[in-house]
Amino acid sequence: MNSISVRALLIRGMLAGLAAGALALLVAYFLGESRVDAAIAIEEAAHSAHGHHHGAGEELVSRGVQSTAGLATGVLVFGVAAGGIAALVFCYALGRMGRFGPRVTAALISGAALLSVYVVPFLKYPANPPAVGNPDTIGERTALFFLMVALSVLLAVAAVIAGRRLARRLGNWNATVAAAAGYVLLIALAYVFLPSFNEVGTDFPATLLWQFRLATLAVQATLWTAFGLLFGHLTERLLVPRADALADGRTNRTAAAVG
Repeated sequence: MNSISVRALLIRGMLAGLAAGALALLVAYFLGESRVDAAIAIEEAAHSAHGHHHGAGEELVSRGVQSTAGLATGVLVFGVAAGGIAALVFCYALGRMGRFGPRVTAALISGAALLSVYVVPFLKYPANPPAVGNPDTIGERTALFFLMVALSVLLAVAAVIAGRRLARRLGNWNATVAAAAGYVLLIALAYVFLPSFNEVGTDFPATLLWQFRLATLAVQATLWTAFGLLFGHLTERLLVPRADALADGRTNRTAAAVG
């Protein structure tokens, strides 16, 4: 990879991340926002039942702005940033993960990102809608979630490195199984020893809770799936010579030789 290729791939990664973020935004808006509104209504009803009333001046950003411009900004910025980082990872991984082409490499990176950055932390610390969770523990819960993200990503990188080294002695299949087993074991230990939180009230609808959590999972799945497909297509066009271009090159060389 030279600097021109890296720059071109970085730009394509950010563009693919932007497009994937736009698709994820649609999923977030149509699947997630109605669940957020329902959870807020439950929270307001609970406050009213206990005699607590929120003044109009307490709302710094209106719900309408949060659900439109705020949501769009957050999802699109995340998509662009994630796409740029994934593109840099792609530049390093291409050719080092086996004999995979650009499309397959992009798909593997996207799948690994979805698993390590979101699914694994989500299973330990799932997302909660408004009215769920103790406000006094929100800082601790947020810190532990990002700690779980960091552990998952670092252990995933370590598993890839270990798998490559073990492949020389065990073969590709056995090395992959051993590295994956090690990753799962260490993640399981993190699940056991890191603190858990069970702050869902008995009066909160279980169906609404899981609909919200599944919606957040669908947003991430949409973003990384779309990114893998789009970025794989763009990198394939950039890095793999097209058949007609090769044919033209052979024709030109033949004509030059005859001439």
